[in-house]
Amino acid sequence: MQDHGSDRVRKRRVFYIPGYDPIHPRRYRELYRKEGAAQAAISGYEIALSPKTSGGPYGWHVNSTQDGAAVEADIEVLVWSDIVRDSMGKSIAATYGQLIQTAATYIFSGALFGLMRLRKGPVIAALYPIFALIVQALLGLGFGLALSSILLTIIPDFSFDWLLGLALTAATLALTLRWFRKHDGTFFAYYLMHDYAFTARWGGANPPELETRMAEFASRIEQAMSEDWDEVLVVGHSSGAHLAVSILADLIRDSRLPPSLSKEGPDAPQAAPPALSFLSLGQVVPMVSYLPRATRLRADLAYLATRPEVFWLDVTAPGDGCAFALCDPVAVSGVAPEGQIHPLVISAAFTQTLSPERWRELRWRFFRLHFQYLCAFDRPGDYDYFRITAGPQTLGVRFKGRAASKSVITTRANRFTNTA
Repeated sequence: MQDHGSDRVRKRRVFYIPGYDPIHPRRYRELYRKEGAAQAAISGYEIALSPKTSGGPYGWHVNSTQDGAAVEADIEVLVWSDIVRDSMGKSIAATYGQLIQTAATYIFSGALFGLMRLRKGPVIAALYPIFALIVQALLGLGFGLALSSILLTIIPDFSFDWLLGLALTAATLALTLRWFRKHDGTFFAYYLMHDYAFTARWGGANPPELETRMAEFASRIEQAMSEDWDEVLVVGHSSGAHLAVSILADLIRDSRLPPSLSKEGPDAPQAAPPALSFLSLGQVVPMVSYLPRATRLRADLAYLATRPEVFWLDVTAPGDGCAFALCDPVAVSGVAPEGQIHPLVISAAFTQTLSPERWRELRWRFFRLHFQYLCAFDRPGDYDYFRITAGPQTLGVRFKGRAASKSVITTRANRFTNTA
């Protein structure tokens, strides 16, 4: 952040956009509190949470002392979990209908085959709920047929044995599917199916209710940019990353960012507005941008990639099987323009920033690893979520001169590159 004396308190406004998550946003506050304390103990700085001081429906305030500098940050969660919950309120039969529609959308559009040229991990994650739901149905049918066979062996002379067998098989199938759905917190099949179906249903376009919510988010960020902050930082995690791309593109395209603002009154010398920064974490942009109707997202990617008003850092890790690790989201979407300056793509390098013991503990916990970007590292590198959100430097200053990771993927495998 701009330094006007070592005793000056740096001030940051952070907007966190979650991915497709139906859980109450308090989980993010608790995650930040727990993991922030752990990272502070490892890295030797101080961090504490309290109720937030700015407006907005949900968030928290952070006081931190890092590298001898005092920092205050207000972090706000931009909530769309209600939209997620509404999209997940489907019957078992409707979910199997989504399975057919989603598989057809990705296969017949060619998106699936393009995505497989980038990273296998997120494609496997996308295929998992399809196979898991099919296996669950086959298990139900198998149990039902086995039970009906046993029962009809016991009562072989029953007149309507075929009808009894059919009814018993259907009942067993229903009970089996209900059991799997009740325990989806272990299997994640329904959750992931609803996630991919949410995108596939609209062919990569945003549903109207989400567009309305994104406009509200843009207004919140616009307001913060006119206030007395050193930095306004937008964090988009998972599918929240592509929402942030469109929100920021709208703000810049519509000239809604202040050219300058006075911090002391209309007659005082004009001061620079807050630095605008964008941090995308564990992005899954190609899952959307490779679909035929994702014209808005592709246009926004191409536009934001050239804008000097914002600094954009994209962080992923090959160890995160749910993200398109080290894929430049602009280039792989096939819309990289001349003069592209964003994003700076770097790796969180889980195998290096987590100790061997910690990596062994987390390696096969795929969904937990997808949230590691928001957590403590016991061997931290230059990526530290709590230094970025509560440290004395802006994102652009912190990563100034940092080269992109050497293994960045820029393969253009998208059949659809139209932006209108």
